[in-house]
Amino acid sequence: MIYLMLFILSFSLTYVIREFALKKSLLAYVNERSSHTKPVPHGGGIAIVITWFIGLIYLYINDMIHQNLFSALVSGLIISVVSYLDDLFELSAKVRLFFQALVAFLGLYFLNGLTEINLFIITIENPIIVNIIAFFIIIWFINLYNFLDGIDGYAGSEAIFLAISGYVVFGGEHFLVLAVAVLGFLIWNWHQAKIFMGDVGSTLLGYNIAIFTIYYANQDSNNLWIWIILFSLFWFDATLTLYKRKKNGEKLSQAHKKHAYQRLVQSGWKHDKVVKFAIIINIFLLSFVFLPNTFLALLLTIVLLFTIIKLIDNVQDF
Repeated sequence: MIYLMLFILSFSLTYVIREFALKKSLLAYVNERSSHTKPVPHGGGIAIVITWFIGLIYLYINDMIHQNLFSALVSGLIISVVSYLDDLFELSAKVRLFFQALVAFLGLYFLNGLTEINLFIITIENPIIVNIIAFFIIIWFINLYNFLDGIDGYAGSEAIFLAISGYVVFGGEHFLVLAVAVLGFLIWNWHQAKIFMGDVGSTLLGYNIAIFTIYYANQDSNNLWIWIILFSLFWFDATLTLYKRKKNGEKLSQAHKKHAYQRLVQSGWKHDKVVKFAIIINIFLLSFVFLPNTFLALLLTIVLLFTIIKLIDNVQDF
């Protein structure tokens, strides 16, 4: 019953936020990074944020979530607030990075850090090295999720996939809360989107995935790679695109439309077709995590995604 109520809350809040944004002209206008052709209300991620934290509090009150995970996830409220201010006023990169670093520190603090990183042939156990890596993982996940929120339904469907996968693989009511919180918004964000998520939602989702990754990696070091595989559709595209742009001497802070999903849209695919294609890929990724050998699963993931990127490269000369 609680999940139905949270879904209705998210759905209703998204509608209210959309109407408010239209009235106040809080719109995402078309720019060089846009994949839409007309202004669309933004800030729908507020519905996700409110529903998510209400759900978390419910779980905490009813002893359905561990204290350290709850505290780490609640710290994400900071990045949500700052990101919404960024949606409205375009904060400087230094301000955004400061608060991203702050929530990364708080997340690691409440999780008691990351204990180790298993690299298959060696294990890194030095707490300083391990947690420096974990710190930058959190910041990268926050930013890359924001980068990949560029077409209708893409970021929302990825969050639901990760939440459902997390529940299937690890259990935990917090995954169901996240799924319904995003689903209520996604109905409004599906192509043609009636409202956009905005940084307020995308940065929180990236932060949540980073926290899940570290929390479950502390239970079993192999779980780090499970989350890397599940989230690979996003991080592989974002990281490879960043590398290519750096290699080509491009200004990394400049807006662009060179991610794989954006290039599919430019080639003529509709937003919902790209999202459905991504869902199919994610189903394969989920199946990989059930293989008995984690290294083999990771290898198959990289081969699959690299092959898909090469196929997209051949769709059209960008």
